Amino acid sequence: MISVYSIVDEIKKHLRDNPTVNTVRFGEVSEADLSKTTMYPLANFTIRDVTFFDYIMVFRLSFLFLDVVDYTKDYNPDDKGNREDATNMLDVLNTQLSVANDLISHLRRGDLFDDKYQITGEPSCRLLKGQYENDLAGWGVEIRVEVQNTFSIG
Repeated sequence: MISVYSIVDEIKKHLRDNPTVNTVRFGEVSEADLSKTTMYPLANFTIRDVTFFDYIMVFRLSFLFLDVVDYTKDYNPDDKGNREDATNMLDVLNTQLSVANDLISHLRRGDLFDDKYQITGEPSCRLLKGQYENDLAGWGVEIRVEVQNTFSIG
């Protein structure tokens, strides 16, 4: 039977294998240490609920993909390079969206899909900017993952 342990372990393993992620954490973000001691970028997730059907269970998972927005003193507003302002905000948003996209893609058609962790529905990412201390920014996403319910009643 696929259990809470199974789905948490598989998601953690996948996120830890992503070279862009430094810290993977399961639990409520309110319980996370969001201070400068956390090794960012951070992927945090939790289980919101589980819905049971005849032969499947659907886990509703909430994810936060966050990094610290850095400021530069060397910003030149006349330089028409990649920076929009004195921060790396666009870099943070781009990189963290890539982490979310990687996870979603592997649940749709990758190794997680092959291991019977399959996305259901259409997830969408919401921009996170200014909600957390330490100038964190990134994306939040809710994903529904369908798994087989192989629990035996006989």
